[in-house]
This record gives sequence, C-alpha cells and structure tokens, in this order.
Amino acid sequence: MQIAYTISKTKIVNTKKKKEMKSALEIKPDISYKSAGKFEETRFEKIHNEIFKNSAEASVIVAQEIAQLIRSKQEKGKSCVLGLATGSSPIKVYEELVRMHKEEGLSFSNVVTFNLDEYYPMSRENNQSYHYFMHQHLFNHIDIKPENVNVPDGTVAIEELNQYCIDYEMNIKNAGGLDFQLLGIGRTGHVGFNEPGSHINSGTRIITLDHITRVDASSDFNGIDNVPKRAITMGVSTIMRSKRIVLMAWGQNKADIIKRTIQGDISSEVPATFLQNHANATFVLDQSAASELTRFKTPWLVGECIWTQELKSKAIVWLCQKTKQSILKLTDRDYNNNGMSDLLAQEGSAYDLNINMFNVLQHTITGWPGGKPNTDDSHRPERANPAKKRVILFSPHPDDDVISMGGTFSKLIKQGHDVHVVYQTSGNIAVTDDEALKFAEVAKDFVGDAATQINFASVIEFLNNKSENQIDSLEVRKLKGLIRRRESYAATRYIGLKDENTHFLDLPFYETGQVKKNPLGPEDIAIVKDIIAKIKPHQVFAAGDLADPHGTHEVCLNAIFAAMKQLKPEKYMDDCWLWLYRGAWHEWDIHEIDMAVPLSPSEVLLKRHAILYHQSQKDRVMFQGNDSREFWVRAEDRNKNTAILYDDLGLAEYEAIEAFKRFDY
Repeated sequence: MQIAYTISKTKIVNTKKKKEMKSALEIKPDISYKSAGKFEETRFEKIHNEIFKNSAEASVIVAQEIAQLIRSKQEKGKSCVLGLATGSSPIKVYEELVRMHKEEGLSFSNVVTFNLDEYYPMSRENNQSYHYFMHQHLFNHIDIKPENVNVPDGTVAIEELNQYCIDYEMNIKNAGGLDFQLLGIGRTGHVGFNEPGSHINSGTRIITLDHITRVDASSDFNGIDNVPKRAITMGVSTIMRSKRIVLMAWGQNKADIIKRTIQGDISSEVPATFLQNHANATFVLDQSAASELTRFKTPWLVGECIWTQELKSKAIVWLCQKTKQSILKLTDRDYNNNGMSDLLAQEGSAYDLNINMFNVLQHTITGWPGGKPNTDDSHRPERANPAKKRVILFSPHPDDDVISMGGTFSKLIKQGHDVHVVYQTSGNIAVTDDEALKFAEVAKDFVGDAATQINFASVIEFLNNKSENQIDSLEVRKLKGLIRRRESYAATRYIGLKDENTHFLDLPFYETGQVKKNPLGPEDIAIVKDIIAKIKPHQVFAAGDLADPHGTHEVCLNAIFAAMKQLKPEKYMDDCWLWLYRGAWHEWDIHEIDMAVPLSPSEVLLKRHAILYHQSQKDRVMFQGNDSREFWVRAEDRNKNTAILYDDLGLAEYEAIEAFKRFDY
C-alpha cells in the first residue's frame, strides 16, 4: 500500500490515506474549493508533495523531521544513517540542524552520513567540492564523529573507481541502510547525478554529466569550461532502498521538471520519476517550484473554484491561448468545453465575461508610467497626482534597470518626473578576469599608478597569477566594481538621467568576492532605508524576478521590503506605491500584469543601446542561468512577446511592452 505523509508544524506524519492529507503550513492555490476534496485536487499527481510559502519555512520542517529521527534512534541506542545532498536546496536545512545542535543540544554522535555524489576528478580541498561544501555548511559545526562521515572521493584513481563504488555500496549496507535520504533535483530530472538514461537498477558509479547540468553549475566554476565532465554518484537503486525520502525543490526554474516528475509517466529520461514507486517519499516545494502543477496552473481542470478576479483573468487568458482566439471571440461552448462551466453559469454569458476581461486588460495599458496629469485616473494603473513624482528605480545589479525597464525609465524622465536610479550591489563578481586585466593595463599605461587609489601593477600581477578558486583581492574587486559603475553612468546618461540622481549602495551582503553571498543583514536594510527616507518617493520600482541563479535579486528585494516596512509609519509613505518589474529570466504572466507600458520601435532601440553600454556583460555573460542569449536579446524578445500576447488577445498592437505588478507592502 502507498503510504502518504503530511507535513505539520512539528514533523511529517504518516496519514496512510492520501485523501486525508492536510498541511498546517501548506500554501493553497489562488482558489478555494467548494466541494472538491484534496484527493480530487491532486488527482493528476503521482507523488505526495507539500507546498510552502517559501524555502525557509519548508527547510525548518524538514530539519525538524531529521532531528526527530536522530533523537528517536538515540533513545533506542541505534545509529541514524542519513543520505545527504548538496547544492543550494538543502543549505537552510543544514543551517537549522546546526542551530538545533548549538541551541537545543541536538547531538549527532549517533549519526552516520553518506553523501550522494562528488565531481570527478575533484580534490577535497577545492572549494567547489562537495566534501568542502558539507564541512562548510554542516560537519564543521556539529559533533558528528569524523569516521562516520562518508563523501565520495573525487581523487580515486580511475582504475580503482569500480571497486571503490562497490565498497561505497557495501559501507551503506553494513551501516544498516539509509534511514533517511535528502534529495534535490536538477533541471534534467536527475537525483544525485543520475542523469537521463540512468537505469532503475543502477548502483554507485561514475557518470558523465549532462550538458544542462554543467551549464547550471557553470557560474559556480566561473564558466562551463571549468565544470568537471564526470561525477561519482549513488545509483537510483541505492536511493530507492532508503526507508524515507524527502526531495526539496525551490524556485521557478524547477517548476517544469517538478511537473514532469510528479505528473508524468515513469521514465529513465526523467530519473526522478522512479520515486513514484517509492512507498515513503515526499516532495517539499515552495510555491514557485509547484507553480506548473495542474492544481496551480489550471485549477479549473481539477474541480470547481471560487472565482476571484485574478483567477478569472488567469483562466480567460489561458482559454484564449488554448483556443487561439481573442477575448471577444470566446463562446459559451469554449468555456463549457474547458472546465469553466461554473464560471459561465455564475457570470451569465460569454459576452459579459469577455467584455469585463477585455476592459481589465485594456486598463493596464498606459504610456504614462508615472500617471497622466490632469486626467481621470479611475481606469488607469497610476495616479494622476502629484503630476511630478519622485521615483526610485532600484536595480540589484548595475544593469537590471535598463534590461528590465529601460523604456519605462526613459518615459519617466521625459515626462518630467524626478527619477533616481539606485544600484544595490557593485556587481563586481560578474566581471571576468580578462575584462578586468584589460582595464587595468589600459589604466596603468594611461594614468600611472600614482594617479589613482588602485595599484594597477598589483592588480595585473594578481590576475596574471590567480590560481583556481582563488578569491579576488580587494583591489581587483574594487576595479571590477568601478567597471560596472562607469558602465552604469554611461547607460543612464544615454537614457537622460543626471549624474547626481544615480546612486550606488554597494550593499555589504554582496561583497564576499565569491558567488556565495552573506545573508541579508541589518546594515543592508539600514542603507536601503536611508536612501528611501532621503528621496521620499511616490513610486518605487524594484526587481521582483526571483529566478536570478544566485539569489541576489531576492536578497535585494527582501532588503527593500524590510526597509519599507520599517518606514511605513512615516507620513510620506502613505503616497508611496511599489511596482515590481521582472529581470532577465522571466516575465509576468498576462493575468498578473497591473501596468503595461508600450514601447515604440525607437524606444526599443534606445533600450538596446543603453544595455549595450554594459560592455563587460556582453558576449560572455558569467551568470546567465539557463538561457544562452545575451541580456539585450532576452529583454527585447521578452518585451516583444508580451506585446504579441496583448495583440493576440485582441488589444492594440504595439512593438513591445514592459510589464509591472503593483505590490502592497
């Protein structure tokens, strides 16, 4: 019998019946079910999953289950055998386990661990090794016995690897098997490094990494050329023998593979689907990772809904795209044939539904992103007054402003608003060593060392002798930051902004010299708070794109949220609206857009040229995620695609559209 588990606030509990699953912290889709039970809601899903508001809450719950297992084994005088994962997904779990060890006395003296995988070849001392990762995030901070730690050895000679992998399997067996296996998932559907094509009976072995896996890891290694092509991994059968499995996935980038894994057929092309046959597996997801599941993406297909305005918009846009018709052409039959008969019955007719939806979308379109003066603003996304607004445009990196809203940026300036662009981080790690060396050599030849605070000779020597994984010196980071800063000045001047309205915060959390950043701290929030208090804006634009591969956008947005929350009692904040734009990875869905700003062909060209002023980010983007296109191409294609979607829905045809969502902070 399939055993289902539910996550409560303290642990994941055996409920034995799938239809009884409930979760105290589960985030519901943007609907309420009138009569459909959870079983109907999840009828397309073949693996039990629990969905949380964010990864932090979910990670605490997972850590609590692990801690409970460790303690229960201790009470019985037994070892607790854990299978552990690496990558970004489990970091917060390890942080919580460390906290429980230090503050609650959780002991790991009875714990034996086996890690899933390791790059090959890879030395333990390399800061990209999983051996290094595990000690950095967990083992160095708890009382686990060193002899109980098992991480695949990436230095084993190739001719000895077969026997080494057999021995690794035997060590797991001799330890009593895995009591608990923690997993992440790759975009290829790999668990561990079991790439597409892995057999269900596969054991621990060396494997060639999929190109997509290497692309996803490339930013950690400063380029795909530095990513190992092979790895040692536990096999699918090894994982499947675990008594308990929890797989975690966070973020929009994992949404597609999560849907294929949970709702698709079992296939070696998506190795994670083998988990459908495990009797005690739970997927723990945040809302973004779960967003493509049918009960979230198209909930009207799984049961009757309470139709909010947002859900109506989402469903009608989907219906237009499915039937390839504009809004005003939809018929009663279209609604009835696509799971929306209850909506049709509620509203009375397709005609009424269509007109209302057309008006909703029409009212999002404006060429006046700061509000149009002396006009009726009851059907406009922004207020008419004050006619001249103070505007802060927050940019996490020194090019997100022009990439994401370069056209709107230009309109705000031309329409007379007091616009301030605020760059939250230096962006120095996104400058290649070659680019920095070029600038240093030119500067040294042109002005000489005495004319600047940077010792360019020292910079050149460092870059020419930089070893693998070495963190940039302070002077190199300063130079790379200055490169990004000067590119930003060039771009904003081209847009038409005065230099005194360009601000650089250089938030401390970012300044580690590494891909891995520090957590958001009080000092970061205070810096953001100070610039808001100084300008007292009527509008704040901020990056709401959380698909940034290394999370800088999310940290920067959280800093803004925290600062605005602290400032909320201030009188001037009553008139401050927060608008979120999206960056280089994803765009808002049509039903989410509250303000659509059309761009003319000349404005599209202006935006392109502004982006191209960021020369250090052209041609070789260091942190481009899973999209190989340059940022200006991504931005242009995205804006033009949004315009096409509006046109297909029967609204006016534009060259391009930049989209924004209003957020009530």
